[in-house]
Amino acid sequence: MPSLIALAVSIGLLATAATWLFLGPLAAMLMQIWQAFIAWACFFHCGGGTEGLKKTVLCMSFGAVVGALSIILAGQLGTLGAFAAPVAVGIGATVIVLAAHLGFLATIPGSVYGFAAIAGLILLKGLTPLDALVPTVLSIVVGAAFGFASAKLGEMLTKPVSLDTAKA
Repeated sequence: MPSLIALAVSIGLLATAATWLFLGPLAAMLMQIWQAFIAWACFFHCGGGTEGLKKTVLCMSFGAVVGALSIILAGQLGTLGAFAAPVAVGIGATVIVLAAHLGFLATIPGSVYGFAAIAGLILLKGLTPLDALVPTVLSIVVGAAFGFASAKLGEMLTKPVSLDTAKA
């Protein structure tokens, strides 16, 4: 089957499974399907394969840590009033970009996705930054794994079946 169709089938099937998993068994752990989908997309953005998997998990997790620390910092900058959050986010963004000189953190968008993912969970659920960190990182890891699996399944569906293999 054509590669685009194979990938569509693969992603559609695995998105169904992932959504069931996150809305069912993983819901009690506060893991979020939307964070997993961000990681899944990041996997493809990072080129897929083992490298894409590694970049996604490392950069998004780093971004989540920076995001959590930025939100903690915003609380400590209360004397800045309405500028506390913007200053904390600006410092966090600066840290993400400066950290990109380390090869394993060079995918700046991945780190930004992680920052946004944890900030979203904190804002939506009212969690503390530290309470949001573990479910965010776990959602990132599972989402990246689904990205990897969808790419592999897509490749398998793309491979032509030889007559010799079909007879066996």
